[in-house]
Amino acid sequence: MQIIPMQELKDLDAIEQRCAEANGPVYVTKNGYGRLVVMDINYYERTIQKLYEAAAIAEGLEDVKAGRLLDGPSALQAIEERYGL
Repeated sequence: MQIIPMQELKDLDAIEQRCAEANGPVYVTKNGYGRLVVMDINYYERTIQKLYEAAAIAEGLEDVKAGRLLDGPSALQAIEERYGL
């Protein structure tokens, strides 16, 4: 985990390099308290993708708990009927 004081934000090239090297967030503090998080866009996109995947899995598990299930042949038939395949 990288932690830097807010004063270091003046050197944006160095911050960009730190974010790329850390392959994770860089925490920025002001007066000793956390104020900001800076991260490389690739790390951000990977993190957001993981959140979407986790939400889809949670939704699927809720469907299972609620009994909203179809067997394979029934699911294929429903798809074929819906899309005229």
